[in-house]
Amino acid sequence: MAESNGAYSRSLSINSRLPSIQTQIPETEAVCHDDSTQPVKAQTIHELHSLQKKKSAPSTPLRSPRADSFNNLTDLERHSQKLQSISASLASLTRETGPRVVKGDPAEKVPESPVNKNIGIATPVARPVHHDPPTFNVSDSALKFTHVLYNLSPAELYEQAIKYEKGSFVTSTGALATLSGAKTGRSPRDKRVVKDETTENVLWWGKGSPNIEMDEETFLINRERAVDYLNSLEKVFVNDQFLNWDPEHRIKVRIVSARAYHSLFMHNMCIRPTVEELEDFGTPDFTIYNAGQFPCNRYTHYMTSSTSIDINLARKEMVILGTQYAGEMKKGLFSLMHYLMPLRNILSLHSGCNMGKEGDVALFFGLSGTGKTTLSTDPNRYLIGDDEHCWSENGVSNIEGGCYAKCIDLAKEKEPEIFNAIKFGTVLENVVFDEHTREVDYRDKSVTENTRAAYPIHYIPNAKIPCVAPQPKNVILLACDAFGVLPPVSKLSLAQTMYHFISGYTALVAGTEDGIKEPQATFSACFGAAFIMMHPTKYAAMLAEKMQQHGATGWLVNTGWSGGRYGVGNRIKLAYTRKIIDAIHSGELLEAEYTKTEVFGLEMPTALEGVPSEILDPKNTWSDKDAYQETLLKLAGLFKNNFEVFANYKIGEDQSLTEQILSAGPIF
Repeated sequence: MAESNGAYSRSLSINSRLPSIQTQIPETEAVCHDDSTQPVKAQTIHELHSLQKKKSAPSTPLRSPRADSFNNLTDLERHSQKLQSISASLASLTRETGPRVVKGDPAEKVPESPVNKNIGIATPVARPVHHDPPTFNVSDSALKFTHVLYNLSPAELYEQAIKYEKGSFVTSTGALATLSGAKTGRSPRDKRVVKDETTENVLWWGKGSPNIEMDEETFLINRERAVDYLNSLEKVFVNDQFLNWDPEHRIKVRIVSARAYHSLFMHNMCIRPTVEELEDFGTPDFTIYNAGQFPCNRYTHYMTSSTSIDINLARKEMVILGTQYAGEMKKGLFSLMHYLMPLRNILSLHSGCNMGKEGDVALFFGLSGTGKTTLSTDPNRYLIGDDEHCWSENGVSNIEGGCYAKCIDLAKEKEPEIFNAIKFGTVLENVVFDEHTREVDYRDKSVTENTRAAYPIHYIPNAKIPCVAPQPKNVILLACDAFGVLPPVSKLSLAQTMYHFISGYTALVAGTEDGIKEPQATFSACFGAAFIMMHPTKYAAMLAEKMQQHGATGWLVNTGWSGGRYGVGNRIKLAYTRKIIDAIHSGELLEAEYTKTEVFGLEMPTALEGVPSEILDPKNTWSDKDAYQETLLKLAGLFKNNFEVFANYKIGEDQSLTEQILSAGPIF
């Protein structure tokens, strides 16, 4: 201890002989030695946190014709109008007023201010004349505020999901992994549409139709159940967004939901408004009430389970009960567009779309497994959209603002654009990941095979923003023919295009148990039967009219088997299919020589550079010609049986159009 003290004394003695530090800086030199600043102005932690966030600055000019009137409003008046609109959307049918709504997260204790004191809104709502329920002026919901989390950013929604929603995690690439609960796919048998004077003679009802009817009273019962549930929550998420990139035909939609996951999903999938567009959003054209996990009452008339997805086109509303699968919202809005757009003489399409550097546009139709996503996502062409489009007098426009891609077996080598799009802001549904590294295993089907990623379309590098394009030049129908009898490519007449568009054919590969089983033919009208609202021939007639008007050519491309059915032949190489698609885009195939097939009467080219000539005619690739003929007739019979449900539908006064479509089918 003494030795230690002695060392310390010697140290002091040495230090005392060191020159003192110069602290006076000549005025000519810059003052750089002191980086301290004044203390923060905040008096409380809350004030300090409030300094961390600043209000978003307007980024685009106001375009609305009513912009001047909005500019004259104070911030408080503008804020009040927005809350009145949301309160009206959440209004119960059995109370005189809508709920008292307040903007913000209930977890944040915000001190009172002049704005905060006046944001409780109770809006009188006009009752529909067709419904006169008893009035209850007093209820617990009148004693509380419903907090509205309005058009939150992805970062804010991440925070909400991770804090409050079990099963929400950030993956290694920054995506939000979440669970959709017991339902990991759509529930088409639980989808209902109100049949009333608005829809009775316009929509497609009966055999083969996806529209299962319900009456308005049952819809209102389910609506009341969903709204009461949402109003009972401490907070709800509200998205005000757009459908359709064509500004002339844009639709305003409002989505009210209970989960941050659903809000982020719709933020990605719909078109995102600017700050200025939100100020002038006004009353939505259509509203979704997503009660998520809260079930319907299965003893209610028309209900067959605890899940119900209901659309009322007269009221412009959709109600979701008993399922948290986000795809129900996406496809519900697609069904809406399949109703609204044809009434404006605009064709709604379940298709992909891309555009070449010279402005040539192609539409891609195809069911699952046909290669629609792979072939429409071409790095050498601009992506307009991957799934939903409108074809109007202005050209083609994407309905959505995002993509909803399947993730099962996703690999960077196969689909780099989709793989790289899974980053911050993307929603990953029902995927499995390493609990430590958070790296996703896209091969793992433990939760479901229907794993999905939802991301904004601008996450794809070659996406064209805005997502609009000129009139299409080519209409490509894709079929994965596991029977192996359709040519790799066929040029279609207008009538043949209508026939195969209505048929919507592909073949699913059967499982292998005790040997290889028969392929299973699948038909989905207009390549999206679950979402169309009117009769398929209505959409087909519109397609033919627009193709004829703008000089577009129809093509049938088989991405399936050659040289025999599944288990005997081989799948057509992707490289050959890409050569075919490239030849369609370039116009090379229009100059080719053609020969006609038997039975289906399809025109197939005799030669195409980069594709072996022998595979262009499927009959040449079969060693057993009798087996080929037998399989060809079998598939033709399946086409004919499928088309019987459409054969008696009348188009026009003399049904001449119907006869043209029927004559374009297989003849045997």
